[in-house]
Amino acid sequence: MRVVVDRDRCEGNAICVKTAPEVFALDDDEYAMVTADPVPVEQETLAERAIAECPRTALSQRLSG
Repeated sequence: MRVVVDRDRCEGNAICVKTAPEVFALDDDEYAMVTADPVPVEQETLAERAIAECPRTALSQRLSG
């Protein structure tokens, strides 16, 4: 699984970082960024939860490849 961050929608709330800290971090501009690409299998459930909980729907899942 791969995750994409839409920087135009991201507000830097860091909910994704709190939910899946091994997958997300904030960059120098305080926008979410993916630090694990592809997402490790053992982190997929947390990444999916972070996608669902993003208040600005700035995260989306895309097929690997």
